[in-house]
Amino acid sequence: MFTFSTITLFVALRLLLSLAVPSLLVGAVPTPENAPFGNLTTSAKNSTTSAQNFTTSTAGPSSGYWLADIQRQGTVAYSGNSNWQVYRNVRDFGAVGDGVNDDTAAINNAITAGGRCGRGCDSSTVTPALVYFPPGTYLVSSPIIQLYYTQFVGDAVNLPVIKAAPSFQGMAVMDSDPYDNTGNNWYTNQNNFFRQIRNFVIDLTALPPSTGTGIHWQVAQATSLQNIRFEMIKGGGNNKQQGIFMDNGSGGFMSDLTFNGGFYGAFLGNQQFTTRNLVFNDCQTAIFMNWNWAWTFKSLSINNCGVGIDMANGGLNQLVGSVLVLDSKFSNTPKGIVTSFGPGSTPATGGTLIIDNCDFTGSSVAVASNTGATVLNGGSVVASWAQGNAYTSAARKRAPQESQRKVGNLTTSAAGAPRRIQGSLPAPAKPAALLGAGGKVFERSKPQYENLPASAFISVKSAGAKGDGVTDDTAAIQAIFDRASRDQVVYFDHGAYLISRTVRVPSNIRITGEIWPLIMASGAAFSDENNPQPVFQVGQPGDTGAVEMTDLMFETIGAQPGAILMEWNVAGAAGANAMWDVHFRIGGTAGTRLQSDTCAKNPSVIAPPNPACRGAFMLLHITKQASCYLENTWFWVADHELDLSDHGQINLYNGRGVLVESQNAVWMYGTSSEHNQLYNYQIANAQNVYMALIQTETPYMQANPNALTPFKPNAAFFDPTYSTCTTDSCRKSWGLRVVDSNDVFMYGAGLYSFFDNYSQTCLTTESCQENMVSVEGNGAGVYLYGLSTKASTNMVTLNGQSAVNQADNRNNFCSTIALFNQS
Repeated sequence: MFTFSTITLFVALRLLLSLAVPSLLVGAVPTPENAPFGNLTTSAKNSTTSAQNFTTSTAGPSSGYWLADIQRQGTVAYSGNSNWQVYRNVRDFGAVGDGVNDDTAAINNAITAGGRCGRGCDSSTVTPALVYFPPGTYLVSSPIIQLYYTQFVGDAVNLPVIKAAPSFQGMAVMDSDPYDNTGNNWYTNQNNFFRQIRNFVIDLTALPPSTGTGIHWQVAQATSLQNIRFEMIKGGGNNKQQGIFMDNGSGGFMSDLTFNGGFYGAFLGNQQFTTRNLVFNDCQTAIFMNWNWAWTFKSLSINNCGVGIDMANGGLNQLVGSVLVLDSKFSNTPKGIVTSFGPGSTPATGGTLIIDNCDFTGSSVAVASNTGATVLNGGSVVASWAQGNAYTSAARKRAPQESQRKVGNLTTSAAGAPRRIQGSLPAPAKPAALLGAGGKVFERSKPQYENLPASAFISVKSAGAKGDGVTDDTAAIQAIFDRASRDQVVYFDHGAYLISRTVRVPSNIRITGEIWPLIMASGAAFSDENNPQPVFQVGQPGDTGAVEMTDLMFETIGAQPGAILMEWNVAGAAGANAMWDVHFRIGGTAGTRLQSDTCAKNPSVIAPPNPACRGAFMLLHITKQASCYLENTWFWVADHELDLSDHGQINLYNGRGVLVESQNAVWMYGTSSEHNQLYNYQIANAQNVYMALIQTETPYMQANPNALTPFKPNAAFFDPTYSTCTTDSCRKSWGLRVVDSNDVFMYGAGLYSFFDNYSQTCLTTESCQENMVSVEGNGAGVYLYGLSTKASTNMVTLNGQSAVNQADNRNNFCSTIALFNQS
């Protein structure tokens, strides 16, 4: 991950200022629509599944939540400690949960036991911990510190309350990246991966109103907050409480959060982030956006707040790059969004704002200037509105003599391309296949199966798989999948499961894991780049059904150049086929044989890539007839070492990232695909694709070699050939390629190129590569909203010709446009 020192500096200054004053200067969580699992309605009462081997914890009250009752057999394959404790119940470490006794020390002991990755560690994947909180009220007097590779999971049936004592001292009740006394973080914020917090109530109401933060969430990819309610003091002139404080990072995803009261519901700053289904009640300001490069908000509900979103930080010198607000509602909130974008504001595209299908009937002003002027009146539903730079196909078709004319608030350039806008846009017609209730784009929260008993879960270890990182578990896992019934859930205990040939995943199955168990491709079946084979083949072509996956990790052991880590074939009802918190990771970790001791970077040597440092053929292929819903899924080819002590940068060569061919429907919320050779995302001959938000990075070693080495283009997978390129700066990985596709909607993107063979000289001219996004062929209805790119000369090319140049669209760090469309 790339570190941006200037951003870090200004947020650090704000942080130091905020620390001079305590805290900072500046009902149940609702669940969105859920798809049934096939025709099955699951509940604990109706389950007749015979019990697997499991033990029932005696620590604390039992709600019947399966996660507390299932037998614990998780092990860490590559740690050298066969007795490592993966699962920890805080009651087993002395927490009482009665709201009277101070549970701080007991909870932190549960988190740290065994010698885990804390201050000075930077990262480790071999000391994981799933920390479970039974129902109760846990009084804390100082922060609960979340170490690297940790999940905090509260009881999903009866949410535990974490209550700050009146004497509480510290930055936040839960802290993901503490500061030491010198102002340094425990972890590198851009590399602060692999964390979850879900199913809690965080209560600040016993604190004085002048202090209190719920969660300090300074994180990067593969992190999530879900199903959390923040209780804060309502009103008052001295109220400085806030639910979330986020100073920086490179995230990330949040969903299903409720903020009651407080000065700020959420104080946010990050390179890029996606949030969905956030509810704010009675906050003075629901969201304060401190800074960003790109941020997508989907399905906000803001009620009885003074201001909905304040994105005007920095005034005319804007610190906020871009904000997208989608399918949201503002009720009894006088000012919906406050912005400093306008005449004289800099940088030119700073403060880019996209509004899509938002209800401002409860706001007198939908968009207000920080000067107090009204930019957009409230009192109505806004179908499509934007401020920033826009490029539309209609303008490209205008004759040259129409240059420099005014159309409403939209100014067109001499070439007929729209430029700076602040006003309404034609609303794109979204296909019914992508929509859910009320005309909003479909969304579905991660299932936690809280209505199922532990007896409904099939432990793969109890059923014969070893997960020891040595044994071939292919046959055992295939047998488990083949016999699992539709009212069961296949449960991967933590471990490393070797797969030597294609596993055929049935078209009706649910699969979940214990803090990202490793499913690792290994063997001759995946060795031939010219005959690629899927590791997990989800359904067969033409299948319909319902497949759910949560909390899994897919990897390779060594070079597997013929491996497609997942091929998704099955289709079904909206959201019935889905993955949440499922990640694809190539190298950089223990057991992969793709680490810094073998694959260290060597930019001074011009030579063919080390064959031992190849990864897979492709990470994910969503085929023509399939439908798939992805949420918080990270497709990462490691750029640096996570486990060996050097934590150095590494050269790994992975063929392709995500290929979508679906003619059905695909939703991608909060996904990222990084460091793949040919492309990170490709949409080919597809339709009905929705992305909000996506993030990419170009491989750091390119163009040594360029994108065509070591993997050769394969026409069967519509690979780019780079045949029109005349320079190696052109032969670099595409961030996003859209080919002959219809009804493609992208709402937010951060597509970055930080290096040229590890040199950053190219950043001074914003020219680390020539092209980042390609739109090709005869597709129609391609809408790219809120596109931010870094150091690519051309942000967008259309049929091989430059369509959007970065130099015309400079923002705080990236270059940003409000809209590009092909209609």
